[in-house]
Amino acid sequence: MDSIDLDVLKTCDAWLASGHRCQLVTVIKTWGSSPRPIGATLGIRDDGTVVGSVSGGCIEDDLIDRVRNKGIELARPEIVSYGISADEAHRFGLPCGGTIELAIEPLSSDSRIRELLGRLLEGELVERRVNLDTGAVTLERAAASAIQRVEDGVLATIHGPRWRLFIIGAGPLSRFLAQVASGMDYRVTVCDPREEYRSGWNLPGVELVHAMPDDLVIEARLDARSAVVALTHDPKLDDLALMEALKSDAFYVGAIGSRLNNEKRRERLKLFDLDDAQLARLHGPVGIYIGSKTPSEIAISIMAQMTAVKNGVPADLLVPHAAAPAPPTTAACARDT
Repeated sequence: MDSIDLDVLKTCDAWLASGHRCQLVTVIKTWGSSPRPIGATLGIRDDGTVVGSVSGGCIEDDLIDRVRNKGIELARPEIVSYGISADEAHRFGLPCGGTIELAIEPLSSDSRIRELLGRLLEGELVERRVNLDTGAVTLERAAASAIQRVEDGVLATIHGPRWRLFIIGAGPLSRFLAQVASGMDYRVTVCDPREEYRSGWNLPGVELVHAMPDDLVIEARLDARSAVVALTHDPKLDDLALMEALKSDAFYVGAIGSRLNNEKRRERLKLFDLDDAQLARLHGPVGIYIGSKTPSEIAISIMAQMTAVKNGVPADLLVPHAAAPAPPTTAACARDT
C-alpha cells in the first residue's frame, strides 16, 4: 500500500511515460484552518484527470477547470493562493479565515520524477529542490529533520519515509499493521527469527529480517521518529526487544497481550533494571479501544494509538485498550490484545 503522495508521483510518472502532459500541485503554506497539510500533493493530467488532493474538493475543481479550458500552459512553476477574501474562502469551501498557497509545477522528463521514485524504492529520504524561476530540479539525500520550505526562489520538498516502525513477529496481524503503516509513510521493518513465520511472507516495500529482535533494536539506534511494536506472544522474543526499546528515544513502544500477561511482562522487565518511568512508556495491551476483534481491526487500533502519540494528542482524550471494559471472566471470552 502506497501513501497518497507516493501514489501521486507514480501516477504522474506513468502519465509522462504514456505521452501525456501533467502538472504537480503542492501545498506550500496554509493560514488558519485548511483541509490538507503542507506537503500534500495533487497530480493533474492534460485531460483533467486527477490523483491526490490538496483540499476538500473545491480547489481541485477549479484547477481541473483551468486545465480543461486552457490545457497545461505553464512553462515554469507558478505560486497561487486561494481563500484570501471571505468570498473566495466560501467559494472554495475553506474554513473561515483559511488560506492555502500552492505551487503548480509542469512536469516533464527533466523533472526527475522517475529518478526520485527509484531512490524512494531504496528507502532513501530525498529532498527535491525546484527552482521556481527556471523549473530546474535537483535531488539530494535529506536529513531526518529536514522540512519542506521555500527559500531563495527554490521549493524544497521532502519525500520518503519520515518515521520508522519495527514490528516484532511476522504473523497475520503484523502483515496488516505493516500495510497500514506503509500507507502512512513509515519505513517498516518486520523482525522474526522463526523461519516458519517468515515463510511465504511477501509484502513489497516492507523489509523482513531474521535477526534476534533485541539485536535489531540495538542496531537500529532508535530515535524520536521510531516506534516498536511486539506481536509474537513469545516473551523470549518480545521482552528483550521491549527492554531495549524502552531505554531508547523511540516515541512509541507497544506489546500485544492481555492485561494479565502485560502485568506479568512488566514484572519481568523490572528484572532488567528498567525504572518506573521507562515501564510507564509501554503501551500494553497495545492499541486504543475500538472493540477490535480481527487482525485488521487490531492493526487499525494500534495505528490509531501510535498516530495519536506521534501527534501529541493528550492521553486523557483516548481510551487505551488497557482501560477497555473488562470481558467476561471465562477463558473462552478473553481477548488477547
